[in-house]
Amino acid sequence: MKERRVGVWFIGALGSIATTVMVGALLLQRGKMAPVGMVTQVQPFRQLNLVPMEALTFGGCDIREGCLEKAGRHLVQESRVVDSASYDELSPLLVSIGRGLKRGTAVNCGEAIQGMAPVHQGKQLSLEEQVEEVRSWLRGFKEEGDLDCVVVVNLASTEPHLPLQDFHGDLESFREQLRADNGHAVRASSLYAYAAVSEGCPYINFTPSNGALVDAVVQLAVEKRVPIMGNDGKTGETLVKSALAPMFACRNLNVLSWVGFNILGNMDGSILEHPDNRQSKIRSKDQALAHILGYSPHSRVQIDYMPSLEDQKTAWDFIHFEGFLGSKMSLQFIWQGYDSLLAAPLVLDLVRFADLALRRGEGGLMTHLASYFKTPLGVDEHGLYRQYESLVAYARNVVSEAGSLKKG
Repeated sequence: MKERRVGVWFIGALGSIATTVMVGALLLQRGKMAPVGMVTQVQPFRQLNLVPMEALTFGGCDIREGCLEKAGRHLVQESRVVDSASYDELSPLLVSIGRGLKRGTAVNCGEAIQGMAPVHQGKQLSLEEQVEEVRSWLRGFKEEGDLDCVVVVNLASTEPHLPLQDFHGDLESFREQLRADNGHAVRASSLYAYAAVSEGCPYINFTPSNGALVDAVVQLAVEKRVPIMGNDGKTGETLVKSALAPMFACRNLNVLSWVGFNILGNMDGSILEHPDNRQSKIRSKDQALAHILGYSPHSRVQIDYMPSLEDQKTAWDFIHFEGFLGSKMSLQFIWQGYDSLLAAPLVLDLVRFADLALRRGEGGLMTHLASYFKTPLGVDEHGLYRQYESLVAYARNVVSEAGSLKKG
């Protein structure tokens, strides 16, 4: 019986997270590192018959020019988590992957993102032509690699918030906007998501960009039985916030203010220097608190770019709360880490879960994956542990169904 093979197609393939995922996966495939940070490597998820790491292959697109192998070497040298000899073994593989990367689109993404793309000469493709081009890339990647499935993961830079209109909520109306070539109706993420789902590829939006999984695309995913999920991977400050906030709720302690200050480097930090892009990120980071507490305390999230940090990020949160007899107290925490190293194992988990969902015939939002996202679509629960309980319950149900089938 042929072993299942799964392709992972990254939007933003030259970025820090995509590069780290590829380097990490290639090392895991060779037994050069332990799968620390991957939830799928612990029980009950190890019983799910998820696609093995050895069966993953990689490709993607980016709007920038660059060398994947050099990007990977810079990352591992800066973080010092991989020795030179181990990386040298991967170098030819990364060069090969890099040669296959496509030039992506930056349609209606604002000056910060569009400024990263080189100027092109010649005719600009229509929206429908761009969708078909992406679909052809995905088909070619699948055929050339003899793959059973291609999972598309959006790791591109944060786009400005897309003001949603009625046609974003209706599939046929959304298609009419594409046919009319209305570039203001979509962002690049919208085209990628629509193309991926149209091609039958599971789609993960790991970014805050709200243009990706608009309701029309969700409808298409349900119609075609394609699993999708987003938005915005939960890796650092918001992860801690979603674990801590339920503590105040269950102790009936009144949170008065919750203020977070974030500094980060790399390309993500650079893009977030632009107000429109930064506001999209802040919107995503600041939503969980009111959902968990049941009220909206004074809150503020600030993000600043510090180039010298490169892939590192630091968050300092100050929580001012009220206790018995009106006593005012505070809690502070500092979170420091490597942005891409926190995100990479989550991306690998999501790819494996998405492939499983496709095999099971599940379409639409994978709400059981809420614990992976800052603003999980289709989910009202934002507390980390209850989200995780939902994931465990899903896994146990899958295992139970598989056991029943074997007995039958």
